[in-house]
Amino acid sequence: MSIRSLRAAPAARPVNLRTNMPVSAFERWVDNLEAREETPDASISILDVIGEDFWGDGVTVKRISAALRLIGTRDVTVNINSPGGDFFEGLAIYNALREHPAKVTVNILGLAASAASFIAMAGDEIRIPKAGFMMLHNTQVIAAGDRHALREVADWQETMDEVLAEIYADRSGAELSAISVMLDGRGDGTWLSGKRAIEAGLVDGYLAEDAARESQTAPEARATNAIRRLEASLSRGGHSRGESRKLINDLKAAMHDAGRSSGMQDAAASEGLAGLLDLARNTKGTFHAAG
Repeated sequence: MSIRSLRAAPAARPVNLRTNMPVSAFERWVDNLEAREETPDASISILDVIGEDFWGDGVTVKRISAALRLIGTRDVTVNINSPGGDFFEGLAIYNALREHPAKVTVNILGLAASAASFIAMAGDEIRIPKAGFMMLHNTQVIAAGDRHALREVADWQETMDEVLAEIYADRSGAELSAISVMLDGRGDGTWLSGKRAIEAGLVDGYLAEDAARESQTAPEARATNAIRRLEASLSRGGHSRGESRKLINDLKAAMHDAGRSSGMQDAAASEGLAGLLDLARNTKGTFHAAG
């Protein structure tokens, strides 16, 4: 299938609306995978969250577009291992890949979840490992406002969920109603193994078993992504970005101080991290309102 035959996705971002991804996507993300063999001048790696995070990391359409300009009219390979991220940034990346004039091959190295899953749909050819996963879900947001504003957000979500269903349906040939059921899942979307993704028509075939390897920067990546999982949990619990960032920075400072002192304090810092994660999980689904 040529991606030029697929529909473009609207990428307009409503004001005062932040999209989100399920925490389960972080929990299943093996974050230290990279392509074993790459051709630097004809490949693009999406091995991080989608959209810029607090620390300036993440995959943005600006970076993808710059890489595509350098590649020009040649075929391109896109290697994906991502838990997803910003919905609108994902749509913009999907459109950029869709408009590339040559063949786009997508290799899912481990996980293509949330926004990363519909970015993968821009491939002319899509491959996944037998032990790989895709995850599809309806749009999830963190919004603030009165009941009228929140009803407007819900209406917007319904429209964008229909757009997502059309993207997956165009790629797979499935009925929109079947895709909508997958997006609903049990309230948190649907996880597909490599085999199920192929059977659903969302992926063309298996990726070679030796196509991925462990990154040489795995320890640093694990530390960074542990913090990201914490931030995602806090956001899901109703904490604002400012509150989440302050809590994380306070925790990092406390753990740094503990690391310069006794082992008992190290244990206390670890217990503090576990307690904060428990707090974030236990407050999932609550709402903070301002009058």
